[in-house]
Amino acid sequence: MTTPPTAARGRSAQSSPVDHDGPRVPLYTAEFAADPYRAYREMRSRYGSLVPVELSPGIPATLVVGYYTALRIFNDPSHFPADPRAWEKDVPADCPVLPMMKWRPNALRSAGEEHARFRQINIAGLEMVDQYGLQGIVAKIAVPLINSFCAEGSADLVRQYAFPLAFAVLNTLLGSPTAIAERAADGMAAIFEGIDAGRGNEELIAALLELAQLKRAEPGADITSRMIAHPAGLGDMDIVNQLSTLYGAGIEPQQNLIVNALLFILTDERFGGNVLGGSLSTREAIDEVLFNDPPMANFCLSYPRQPILIDDVWLPAHQPVVISIAACNDDPAIAADRYGGNRSHLAWGAGPHACPASSIAYLIAQEAVDQLLDALPEMRLAVSPDELSWRPGPFHRALTSLPVVFPESASLPPL
Repeated sequence: MTTPPTAARGRSAQSSPVDHDGPRVPLYTAEFAADPYRAYREMRSRYGSLVPVELSPGIPATLVVGYYTALRIFNDPSHFPADPRAWEKDVPADCPVLPMMKWRPNALRSAGEEHARFRQINIAGLEMVDQYGLQGIVAKIAVPLINSFCAEGSADLVRQYAFPLAFAVLNTLLGSPTAIAERAADGMAAIFEGIDAGRGNEELIAALLELAQLKRAEPGADITSRMIAHPAGLGDMDIVNQLSTLYGAGIEPQQNLIVNALLFILTDERFGGNVLGGSLSTREAIDEVLFNDPPMANFCLSYPRQPILIDDVWLPAHQPVVISIAACNDDPAIAADRYGGNRSHLAWGAGPHACPASSIAYLIAQEAVDQLLDALPEMRLAVSPDELSWRPGPFHRALTSLPVVFPESASLPPL
């Protein structure tokens, strides 16, 4: 990879997002959300591994759809830093994706030594989570949720199960009272949806600041208290920015992972009966979903400090480079048998910014799915799969609802 001379031109430059003056592929439309894999195939056929896209109207970016190109970028943070400050200077304040992408002093949006320091604090908070105890936490939250609808014979697994479960588990891990957590979740939801995202960002910060101040005054055995107690001695607003990363990862993506795994098990003949029959594990089904329908389809943003040549394409300085986890996982260059525990997908990222909470996310999703399938083994989809709708947005892969039916069942005994 090199930087270009001032007047670099030629075939590479002409086909490059640097000088691209034609239409870009919009990632925010309902049409894209309805069939993104067709769009990814068309992108790859037309542009190769690097695609000119729009994240929202007037916000250009380059989408990486090549698996090996993504790995090069993941593992080259010096050329592809995650710090967006130079980019966001020229972004309108009301841009719907700005709160999702803007700089925050945390590991997700920092580079170099700053990133390493924040990541160390996050790991210190996460590594003390008792994973055996976590399994029990998920079960205790799942059973009352299942009991709330098991006698009805039908449910929406997004609204009635996956969201409240992910929400409650995260609150428990962070030591957050429900009232604070509800405000934080509402703010983060607005940021993900890109609707009134500025208001959502303010609501998120205010709620997390209240949580940080509460845990500083009344520490407990939770992630927030452990980050506050870290020798780095972060102030309240620094803690807020670490918590924002955990809220961003711990509700929406976790909810989507649970829902997408349930959809897969209920509709895929190769897995559904085998998981319910015990010949395949829920973990294997989740890995398949992390390949085929990752909860964050397009993410892992970076911002080149200077124009840079990769795959014969000049990428412009400071413009977002977005890894399409979904498209990279579907790259024909890595076509192979993905079953039997293959975990080479990019759903957790790679390199210095790889997700430090992947084992926790796996466990929560697996226990949530197992609890539901054990309780309601005859559950089936209430509509045809092609009647399901996916929420528009450039980053997530998320159903609006997952309606199911099942024989009416008695409540489970409390744990």
